[in-house]
Amino acid sequence: MKVLIVGGVAGGASAAARLRRLDEKAEIIIFERGEFISFANCGLPYHIGGVIESRSDLVLQTPQSFKSRFNIDVRTFSLVTGIDTDKKCVSVKDLKSGAVYTESYDSLILSTGAEPVRPPVPGADGDKVFTLRTIPDTLRIKQFIADCAPKSAVIVGGGYIGVEMAENLAFAGLDVAIVERADHLVAPLDYDIAVDLHHYIRSKGVKLVLNNGLAEIKEEGGQLAVMLEHGQLEADFVIMAVGVKPDTALAREAGLALNARGCILVDEACKTSQPDIYAVGDAVEVVDFVSGQKSFVPLAGPANRQGRIAADAICGLKSRYGGTQGSSILKVFDMTVACTGLSEASARKAGIDCDKVFLYAGSHAGYYPGATNMSVKVLFERGSGRLLGAQFAGYDGVDKRCDVMATAIRLGATAYDLTELELCYAPPYSSAKDPVNMAGFAIQNVLDGLVDSFHWHDVDDLPRDGSVTLLDVRTPGETARGMIDGFIAIPLDNLRAQLHELNKDKPIYVHCQSGLRSYIACRILVGNGFKCYNLSGGYRLYNSIKRAREMEIQHG
Repeated sequence: MKVLIVGGVAGGASAAARLRRLDEKAEIIIFERGEFISFANCGLPYHIGGVIESRSDLVLQTPQSFKSRFNIDVRTFSLVTGIDTDKKCVSVKDLKSGAVYTESYDSLILSTGAEPVRPPVPGADGDKVFTLRTIPDTLRIKQFIADCAPKSAVIVGGGYIGVEMAENLAFAGLDVAIVERADHLVAPLDYDIAVDLHHYIRSKGVKLVLNNGLAEIKEEGGQLAVMLEHGQLEADFVIMAVGVKPDTALAREAGLALNARGCILVDEACKTSQPDIYAVGDAVEVVDFVSGQKSFVPLAGPANRQGRIAADAICGLKSRYGGTQGSSILKVFDMTVACTGLSEASARKAGIDCDKVFLYAGSHAGYYPGATNMSVKVLFERGSGRLLGAQFAGYDGVDKRCDVMATAIRLGATAYDLTELELCYAPPYSSAKDPVNMAGFAIQNVLDGLVDSFHWHDVDDLPRDGSVTLLDVRTPGETARGMIDGFIAIPLDNLRAQLHELNKDKPIYVHCQSGLRSYIACRILVGNGFKCYNLSGGYRLYNSIKRAREMEIQHG
């Protein structure tokens, strides 16, 4: 058996190694257009920032190590220029010598990945405008910084790469601004979780320009004028991080079926529309695990799993790819943001009848030193309580909570299942009721009709004409630092004694700082014949979003 693999990074390298483990006698050849195979794309920003000091640490395997360990023929600087599906061979150009030759195959795996998008605006292809996708990209940026000693940079695009680059350029001592066309950073997050990231990254000196797009880049006197749809910025260089698109020209020319976006269409075994040709990684269309809809999710984990599945299929094993749920995580200075499954926006776009809860939970027991709080948002399906997605922003412990939620979603869990999870507890690590359990309890209360919720985006639309009661149950010290317009203050511990001051004919909308004490207040009120609604996420979330919007107006 002879297997050719086009592309030697995540999916291709994983497929090659799996093939060798399954078939010691197979002839396996990897073609890679660049110098490096099996390198850590996700580590590239950290090399620029100096966190990962040595370039060699980014290279997980070399052609020599692949040959010695797996007996795989790796041909770098080799560009596959065409596929003859009838003759089952590929055309290859040696980029060093210029020679062109053909190579036959029994099976072919395409792992061509994705390429950075450059917006079609004047100046986007200038010498001081960079993208970051490969090790050579990284080296060009590092060399520019070393040679030109820039003092400022503008990053166009606020996704994972854009935010990681902002952190690492700040570490390198530069003044950094991020320009993002959407209203928030990190598209898989919802706005109400992303605002925590906005506040934090601004506190680190990074300028955010949201709801604004790139119009043009001009070089004036050695500096770049970054012209935006509204206003402009000055910088010594620009990083384009507006996203990626599937690199599928080779597949298109070979007649493989693609979707409208250009992604290769594959089945559950990663087979394409052409016999004996498989495709994996960032070049393929995937099925969203939660919604069942077609999607494009360029992540390393799915690419590696698809490479393994393609190898299994070639060797006759019945592996199937079960869909991508988009679990991802991002470090920003000392903050961590993470998500899995659907966002609220994507759930509603998919037509799923969803609801949400917000929590502000401790990383570990509050009485043990060093505890920090994390913002938690969990999406669930009304009625069934099926978990749809979860988002986190905080510090210690965010990663493990998101991983638990990712596992629960993959196994089809409901909110009721979260209440039953027996997670590790000791004061330095968690609380007896872990934040994951608490999310389950909060959703259970909604599903069982123990509490009716309202949300931050409902607050300003509540009537202030006396037809409802707006109640703040925080302490006097808390209310002294700010209140929501129209709310009256009765501390929770005084509520029973002051029930006679409230009108049972009027529904009561109640909040505390995070939503927990106001839930207790609602149970007191309901138990005494009142109709009550609890603000999920409390004053903290409402005020955080209000401050974020004020900052966005201030910074244009």
